[in-house]
Amino acid sequence: MPARRGAGWRLDPGSCGAAPSRAACAAGRKAMVNTADAGDPERLVLFGSFTSSSSYKPMLFLALSGLPFSFRTVNLKNGVQKSPDYLAVNRYGQVPALRHRGLTVVQSNVILDYLARATGCFEEAAEQARWTAREWLSWESDAITNVAKVRHYSRFRAVDPAVMSYFRPLAEAALGFVDTALADGRDWLVDGDAPSIADIGCWGRMVFMAEGGLEIARWPHLQRWAARLQALPGFALPYDLIPKKDTEFAGR
Repeated sequence: MPARRGAGWRLDPGSCGAAPSRAACAAGRKAMVNTADAGDPERLVLFGSFTSSSSYKPMLFLALSGLPFSFRTVNLKNGVQKSPDYLAVNRYGQVPALRHRGLTVVQSNVILDYLARATGCFEEAAEQARWTAREWLSWESDAITNVAKVRHYSRFRAVDPAVMSYFRPLAEAALGFVDTALADGRDWLVDGDAPSIADIGCWGRMVFMAEGGLEIARWPHLQRWAARLQALPGFALPYDLIPKKDTEFAGR
């Protein structure tokens, strides 16, 4: 697969030239379309779980990009993430993890960063916009993650009400922040013309909000932004998108 090019945003030493454009996504997809063999080092291999918002983020990126990839399910309920075999992939014992071209990349937002650089998909053309997209991802990991905590404590692990009383306002504040950012009429978080990894990452972390009793209708700008994401070709919600068994995706 050819390197995505741009000052400071290259995978291969010595590459140079204009910053990646959205046309690079089509070129990256074309370059990868024949990597049908799961053993091919050019094949993207994603490890994850269908209940994990962290897994959903790179899964949604790949689905929206139409890239071919392999999915390897990690059963969190059965503790597979702590097994020696999986710890050899991800030393943190967490999902997701990505393998590609001899590399192993872990942590969902780092994977989004890698995928954008490697494929050109959902990468901003302007340097400031690229940094802004990653700024959103860094903020998301600190703020919107509270939405995931509220959902986790509501569905998977009962906690003292005082714990929920602490995290719920933080989750609501994060959702309110995104809602306010979108209140100026922009379609997307960074670039008004098209979504970026910022949109995928922020949406992916909050996708299970209703399972934590956080109804999206409370934030109308956020709700309209989510509707725009859901209208994109290839979009699906986690339980429809992430398989419960190992699966090969041919791409489009």
